[in-house]
Amino acid sequence: MKARDVMVAPVVTVKPSQSARDVATLFARHRISAVPVVDDNGRVVGVVSEGDLMRRSETDTERRPSWWLSIFTSNDALAAEYIRAHARKVSDLMTKTVITATPDMPLSEIAAILERNAIKRVPIVANGQLVGIVSRANLVQAMAAAKPALVVPISDTTIRERLLEHLRTQRWAHAGLVNITVFDGVVSLWGLVPSEMEKRALRVAAEQTTGVRAVEDNLVVMPTISSAA
Repeated sequence: MKARDVMVAPVVTVKPSQSARDVATLFARHRISAVPVVDDNGRVVGVVSEGDLMRRSETDTERRPSWWLSIFTSNDALAAEYIRAHARKVSDLMTKTVITATPDMPLSEIAAILERNAIKRVPIVANGQLVGIVSRANLVQAMAAAKPALVVPISDTTIRERLLEHLRTQRWAHAGLVNITVFDGVVSLWGLVPSEMEKRALRVAAEQTTGVRAVEDNLVVMPTISSAA
Protein backbone atom coordinates (compact mmCIF):
# COMPACT_ATOMS: atom_id res chain seq x y z
CA MET A 1 0.00 0.00 0.00
CA LYS A 2 1.06 3.56 -0.63
CA ALA A 3 0.46 6.90 1.07
CA ARG A 4 -2.34 7.77 -1.35
CA ASP A 5 -4.27 4.70 -0.16
CA VAL A 6 -4.52 5.82 3.47
CA MET A 7 -3.96 9.59 3.51
CA VAL A 8 -6.60 11.96 4.83
CA ALA A 9 -7.77 14.54 2.28
CA PRO A 10 -8.68 17.33 2.14
CA VAL A 11 -6.48 18.53 4.98
CA VAL A 12 -7.37 21.07 7.66
CA THR A 13 -4.80 23.86 7.34
CA VAL A 14 -4.00 27.32 8.66
CA LYS A 15 -2.23 30.37 7.24
CA PRO A 16 0.87 31.96 8.80
CA SER A 17 -1.14 35.11 9.55
CA GLN A 18 -3.80 33.33 11.61
CA SER A 19 -3.83 33.49 15.39
CA ALA A 20 -2.92 30.97 18.06
CA ARG A 21 -6.55 31.08 19.17
CA ASP A 22 -7.64 30.13 15.65
CA VAL A 23 -5.43 27.06 15.84
CA ALA A 24 -6.75 26.07 19.27
CA THR A 25 -10.31 26.39 17.95
CA LEU A 26 -9.52 24.14 14.97
CA PHE A 27 -7.94 21.53 17.23
CA ALA A 28 -11.05 21.43 19.41
CA ARG A 29 -13.52 21.49 16.51
CA HIS A 30 -11.88 18.79 14.40
CA ARG A 31 -10.39 16.76 17.27
CA ILE A 32 -6.91 16.91 15.79
CA SER A 33 -3.54 17.64 17.37
CA ALA A 34 -1.63 19.35 14.55
CA VAL A 35 -2.18 21.25 11.31
CA PRO A 36 0.05 22.06 8.34
CA VAL A 37 0.65 25.74 7.68
CA VAL A 38 0.28 26.71 4.01
CA ASP A 39 0.95 29.93 2.14
CA ASP A 40 -1.36 31.58 -0.39
CA ASN A 41 -0.07 29.21 -3.09
CA GLY A 42 -0.94 26.09 -1.13
CA ARG A 43 2.65 25.23 -0.29
CA VAL A 44 3.52 23.81 3.12
CA VAL A 45 5.64 26.29 5.07
CA GLY A 46 5.31 24.89 8.57
CA VAL A 47 3.43 22.78 11.10
CA VAL A 48 1.72 23.75 14.34
CA SER A 49 0.98 21.09 16.94
CA GLU A 50 -0.72 21.00 20.31
CA GLY A 51 2.75 20.96 21.85
CA ASP A 52 3.27 24.49 20.54
CA LEU A 53 0.25 25.63 22.56
CA MET A 54 1.01 23.84 25.82
CA ARG A 55 2.93 26.65 27.50
CA ARG A 56 0.81 29.76 26.98
CA SER A 57 0.27 32.96 28.92
CA GLU A 58 -3.49 32.74 28.30
CA THR A 59 -3.68 29.59 30.41
CA ASP A 60 -0.98 30.60 32.87
CA THR A 61 1.15 27.61 31.86
CA GLU A 62 4.22 29.37 30.48
CA ARG A 63 7.57 28.17 31.78
CA ARG A 64 9.03 30.06 34.73
CA PRO A 65 12.60 28.84 35.15
CA SER A 66 14.20 29.37 38.53
CA TRP A 67 16.70 32.21 38.78
CA TRP A 68 19.65 29.84 39.09
CA LEU A 69 18.58 27.82 36.04
CA SER A 70 18.13 31.00 34.00
CA ILE A 71 21.77 31.84 34.67
CA PHE A 72 22.79 28.81 32.59
CA THR A 73 20.19 29.43 29.86
CA SER A 74 21.18 31.50 26.85
CA ASN A 75 19.33 34.69 26.02
CA ASP A 76 18.19 33.19 22.72
CA ALA A 77 16.67 30.21 24.52
CA LEU A 78 14.85 32.51 26.94
CA ALA A 79 13.63 34.63 24.03
CA ALA A 80 12.37 31.51 22.23
CA GLU A 81 10.41 30.46 25.33
CA TYR A 82 8.90 33.95 25.53
CA ILE A 83 7.81 33.78 21.90
CA ARG A 84 6.25 30.35 22.42
CA ALA A 85 4.25 31.61 25.38
CA HIS A 86 3.16 35.00 24.02
CA ALA A 87 3.17 34.93 20.21
CA ARG A 88 -0.18 35.70 18.60
CA LYS A 89 0.54 34.63 15.02
CA VAL A 90 1.04 31.14 13.64
CA SER A 91 4.18 32.31 11.83
CA ASP A 92 5.88 32.77 15.21
CA LEU A 93 4.68 29.45 16.65
CA MET A 94 5.08 27.01 13.79
CA THR A 95 7.92 24.59 13.19
CA LYS A 96 9.43 25.77 9.93
CA THR A 97 11.39 22.62 9.08
CA VAL A 98 8.74 20.30 7.65
CA ILE A 99 9.29 16.68 6.67
CA THR A 100 7.02 15.63 3.80
CA ALA A 101 6.29 12.56 1.69
CA THR A 102 4.78 11.84 -1.73
CA PRO A 103 1.51 10.07 -2.61
CA ASP A 104 3.39 7.13 -4.17
CA MET A 105 5.61 6.49 -1.16
CA PRO A 106 5.14 2.95 0.27
CA LEU A 107 3.70 2.76 3.78
CA SER A 108 6.89 1.05 4.94
CA GLU A 109 8.81 4.23 4.11
CA ILE A 110 6.13 6.40 5.74
CA ALA A 111 6.45 4.35 8.92
CA ALA A 112 10.24 4.74 8.81
CA ILE A 113 9.92 8.52 8.47
CA LEU A 114 7.55 8.76 11.44
CA GLU A 115 9.74 6.54 13.58
CA ARG A 116 13.09 8.04 12.60
CA ASN A 117 11.95 11.62 13.21
CA ALA A 118 9.75 10.86 16.24
CA ILE A 119 6.74 12.57 14.64
CA LYS A 120 3.09 11.55 14.60
CA ARG A 121 2.11 12.62 11.08
CA VAL A 122 3.61 13.61 7.74
CA PRO A 123 2.11 15.93 5.08
CA ILE A 124 1.77 14.41 1.61
CA VAL A 125 2.91 16.76 -1.15
CA ALA A 126 2.60 16.48 -4.95
CA ASN A 127 4.01 19.08 -7.34
CA GLY A 128 4.65 21.35 -4.40
CA GLN A 129 1.02 21.25 -3.27
CA LEU A 130 -0.40 19.73 -0.09
CA VAL A 131 -2.68 16.86 -1.12
CA GLY A 132 -3.10 14.90 2.10
CA ILE A 133 -1.67 13.85 5.43
CA VAL A 134 -0.78 10.46 6.91
CA SER A 135 -0.66 9.86 10.66
CA ARG A 136 0.31 6.93 12.83
CA ALA A 137 -3.39 6.31 13.34
CA ASN A 138 -3.86 5.96 9.57
CA LEU A 139 -1.20 3.24 9.48
CA VAL A 140 -3.01 1.36 12.24
CA GLN A 141 -6.30 1.75 10.36
CA ALA A 142 -4.66 0.35 7.22
CA MET A 143 -3.51 -2.67 9.20
CA ALA A 144 -7.01 -3.23 10.58
CA ALA A 145 -8.57 -2.95 7.11
CA ALA A 146 -6.04 -5.20 5.37
CA LYS A 147 -7.51 -8.44 4.09
CA PRO A 148 -5.90 -11.58 5.53
CA ALA A 149 -3.78 -13.52 3.09
CA LEU A 150 -5.44 -16.49 1.44
CA VAL A 151 -4.51 -19.75 3.11
CA VAL A 152 -2.85 -21.97 0.50
CA PRO A 153 -1.90 -25.54 1.42
CA ILE A 154 1.90 -25.78 1.72
CA SER A 155 3.92 -28.89 2.41
CA ASP A 156 5.64 -29.31 5.75
CA THR A 157 8.99 -29.53 3.98
CA THR A 158 8.43 -26.19 2.24
CA ILE A 159 7.36 -24.53 5.50
CA ARG A 160 10.53 -25.73 7.23
CA GLU A 161 12.79 -24.65 4.37
CA ARG A 162 11.23 -21.18 4.21
CA LEU A 163 11.49 -20.67 7.95
CA LEU A 164 15.13 -21.76 8.06
CA GLU A 165 15.96 -19.57 5.08
CA HIS A 166 14.32 -16.59 6.78
CA LEU A 167 16.19 -17.18 10.04
CA ARG A 168 19.51 -17.30 8.21
CA THR A 169 18.91 -13.68 7.18
CA GLN A 170 18.32 -12.54 10.77
CA ARG A 171 21.47 -11.48 12.60
CA TRP A 172 19.93 -12.08 16.03
CA ALA A 173 19.05 -15.72 15.32
CA HIS A 174 21.36 -18.51 16.49
CA ALA A 175 19.81 -20.83 13.90
CA GLY A 176 22.60 -23.38 14.26
CA LEU A 177 21.52 -24.13 17.84
CA VAL A 178 17.86 -24.62 17.00
CA ASN A 179 16.13 -27.60 15.42
CA ILE A 180 12.84 -27.13 13.64
CA THR A 181 10.36 -29.85 12.82
CA VAL A 182 7.05 -29.45 11.02
CA PHE A 183 4.16 -31.90 11.01
CA ASP A 184 0.76 -31.15 9.52
CA GLY A 185 1.47 -27.40 9.57
CA VAL A 186 2.51 -27.38 13.24
CA VAL A 187 6.04 -26.06 13.82
CA SER A 188 7.99 -27.42 16.79
CA LEU A 189 11.01 -25.46 17.99
CA TRP A 190 13.76 -27.34 19.83
CA GLY A 191 17.17 -26.39 21.17
CA LEU A 192 18.96 -23.73 23.19
CA VAL A 193 18.77 -19.95 22.90
CA PRO A 194 20.75 -17.29 24.79
CA SER A 195 17.81 -15.10 25.81
CA GLU A 196 14.08 -14.92 26.38
CA MET A 197 13.89 -12.21 23.71
CA GLU A 198 15.38 -14.50 21.05
CA LYS A 199 13.04 -17.28 22.18
CA ARG A 200 10.07 -15.00 21.57
CA ALA A 201 11.46 -13.77 18.25
CA LEU A 202 11.85 -17.34 16.98
CA ARG A 203 8.25 -18.08 17.89
CA VAL A 204 7.07 -14.95 16.09
CA ALA A 205 9.14 -15.87 13.03
CA ALA A 206 7.51 -19.29 12.94
CA GLU A 207 4.01 -17.90 13.46
CA GLN A 208 4.31 -15.48 10.55
CA THR A 209 5.54 -18.13 8.11
CA THR A 210 2.93 -18.85 5.45
CA GLY A 211 1.21 -22.19 5.97
CA VAL A 212 1.88 -22.50 9.70
CA ARG A 213 -1.19 -23.48 11.75
CA ALA A 214 0.40 -23.51 15.19
CA VAL A 215 3.76 -23.32 16.96
CA GLU A 216 5.02 -25.53 19.79
CA ASP A 217 7.83 -23.77 21.65
CA ASN A 218 10.19 -26.25 23.33
CA LEU A 219 13.19 -23.92 23.40
CA VAL A 220 15.31 -23.62 26.53
CA VAL A 221 16.93 -20.32 27.53
CA MET A 222 20.59 -20.73 28.49
CA PRO A 223 22.35 -17.32 28.68
CA THR A 224 25.81 -18.89 28.94
CA ILE A 225 25.73 -19.99 25.29
CA SER A 226 25.64 -16.41 23.96
CA SER A 227 29.40 -15.95 24.17
CA ALA A 228 30.17 -19.36 22.77
CA ALA A 229 27.76 -19.14 19.83
